[in-house]
Amino acid sequence: MTSEGRPTGRGWFITVEGPDGSGKTLQARRLHEAAIAHGVPSLLTREPGGTWAGERVREILLGVASTNERISPRADALLFSASRAQLVEEVLRPGLERGELVIDARHADSTLAYQGFGRGLDVDELGAIQRFATAGLVPDLTILLDLPVELGLARKAAADENRFEIGFGREFHQRVRDGYLALASGEPSRWAVVDAARDPDAVHRDVLASVARLVPELLG
Repeated sequence: MTSEGRPTGRGWFITVEGPDGSGKTLQARRLHEAAIAHGVPSLLTREPGGTWAGERVREILLGVASTNERISPRADALLFSASRAQLVEEVLRPGLERGELVIDARHADSTLAYQGFGRGLDVDELGAIQRFATAGLVPDLTILLDLPVELGLARKAAADENRFEIGFGREFHQRVRDGYLALASGEPSRWAVVDAARDPDAVHRDVLASVARLVPELLG
């Protein structure tokens, strides 16, 4: 084991979370690019998706915005979790075993925030489902890109809106944000909260600094 408590040779698992419009995709990509530029083997993926099965689930979960169909909260949580289970087995664990910096835009905490705090499902029950879906895989660090609800929703172009922006009101998104902050407060050693209301370059610097506490090579 290393001094940080992870198995020798295992990579680092970093997740990027946050409410809609917080810039998760951009910041995850920039972190990945920075790692590659500094010679750190890195793997970038997203949820839902990242595998053949996961991308089919993504089409169901996000494509429903253009229809009148509704997905129940429980079905929602299970579909996200099914995609996650496949990603863990097919992509995340193999990447970690190769010693890579594995970056995932969204992971299990998003289900707790959206389907739990946001849609009202029991967070403890969802936690048990996540432990099963991930086979106990927990991020070494979770970056929470936090910003006010109104700003996040205003950032989304109409063409990029998914069913969570189209079908759910401000109160839902506030519950999601509050849920993320509650999760971060309950496990401060795993979470780093970054103010995502600022310029993307400033956000990137804070993200890089947070990850560099685990992977100093990123600032080399």
